[in-house]
Amino acid sequence: MTAVLELRVDVDAPVEATWAGATDWAGQGEWMLGTSVRPTAQGGQGVGGGIAAFTGIGPLGFLDTMTITRWEPPHRCHVLHTGRIVRGTGEFGVERRGEGQSVFVWREDLELPLGPLGRLGWLLGKPLFAFGVRLSLRRFARWVEAGRPAGRTAS
Repeated sequence: MTAVLELRVDVDAPVEATWAGATDWAGQGEWMLGTSVRPTAQGGQGVGGGIAAFTGIGPLGFLDTMTITRWEPPHRCHVLHTGRIVRGTGEFGVERRGEGQSVFVWREDLELPLGPLGRLGWLLGKPLFAFGVRLSLRRFARWVEAGRPAGRTAS
């Protein structure tokens, strides 16, 4: 079974600035709760590029490795989760909302392990996971609006 989560956040910044923030992998830890990200293959740029995200506190957590499968700056990035724990696909998109404004879209299509037990776990855990991502996306919007990723453009 696949678990789907898609969330959006309005960003008072142009598409290019929102894209720069989304692809500033090292900066992602400034807005994503409990996560640090580093580019791996190809510096995390383009199809075939890689990203590694550690989510947790101290040594307790898990590593989520990803390979970029679609790269369309400044609008779309798709990844394949290749880690032992997180499997499936993820994507983010940046849409124009108006003059100098955009929408950041975060989507995960995750493969649930353990059959019925995994489905039950997702049913119980999805609200908490969605809350954490929603909070992180609000932090992302404020971070981009404050110009934090300026000068660190990835394209």
